Amino acid sequence: MKKPAIYIDGQEGTTGLRIRQMLAEREDVEVLLIPPEQRRDRRARAEFLNRADLCVLCLPDDAAAEALAVLENPQTKVIDTSTVRRVHAEWVYGLPEISPAHKEQIRRAQKVANCGCYPVGFILAVRPLIAQGLLRPTAPLTINAASGYSGGGRALIAAYEGAGEHQPFCLYGLDSAHKHLPELWKFSGCQKQPLFVPSVDPSFCGMVVSTPVPAEFFARPPVDRAAVYAVWREYYADCPFVKVVAPQDAVLRDDKFLDLTGLSHTNFVELSVWGDPKQGLVLVGRLDNLGKGASGNAVQCLNLMLGCDETAGLV
Repeated sequence: MKKPAIYIDGQEGTTGLRIRQMLAEREDVEVLLIPPEQRRDRRARAEFLNRADLCVLCLPDDAAAEALAVLENPQTKVIDTSTVRRVHAEWVYGLPEISPAHKEQIRRAQKVANCGCYPVGFILAVRPLIAQGLLRPTAPLTINAASGYSGGGRALIAAYEGAGEHQPFCLYGLDSAHKHLPELWKFSGCQKQPLFVPSVDPSFCGMVVSTPVPAEFFARPPVDRAAVYAVWREYYADCPFVKVVAPQDAVLRDDKFLDLTGLSHTNFVELSVWGDPKQGLVLVGRLDNLGKGASGNAVQCLNLMLGCDETAGLV
């Protein structure tokens, strides 16, 4: 039986390299690698794109559009890791844990837009609570998030790794125009656009996404940590890459700190809830921005689209 052929357009970028590593030991797929001297040759790239059973576009928005323009083989499936198609009606949003029905859409899809990294921790924390009537969909939510600097691609990696010991923690996206906002809003179930404050940490990879929810925003206050945990545990019972932390299970370093790098180099997302029900709760999603937030999630979608085990190459 012929192995499905996979081509990664952008095989030398941060996301593409991690996908290649995840697929390197797989015997059930064939990875097509374009010779380095042909990576910028439009005709050569078109040949690889149209030979593949599935291609993964690890490219900026404009370059991904150029790749799609030369893709003519109707049998070739596509996973696009760039931004603009994540809320496009003709593309399936690539976050399998949204629901069992959504996972089935990915399984049957011809075109999947891989999710952004920040939305994973927010959507998976908030959406079940709104769906189950625990959190008001009209709540004006704020997202405070920090990512490893690899999320900024080669330019930011070079800037941080060239800074020696003087690598700063910094806020960015302060104009409320971050590229992840459309998907954060569309797939969370929120009726109001969240206020999103991202930041960069001087760690290569890792991510924490925290959402403070004042008590009055819950539909049936007071809602305690156990109630949130119960909803998450049921909602994600069949999701192999979601770890739901029970309130009594400590995940803090020195009983104080929730490290950003706790799930680095994995495809897991961890959900935990903190706070006092009288004042409000803090919902936290922790993941690897290059794992479940990018390359790992793309491989998970790839597995579904090719009929492989969802966890192949990821555990």
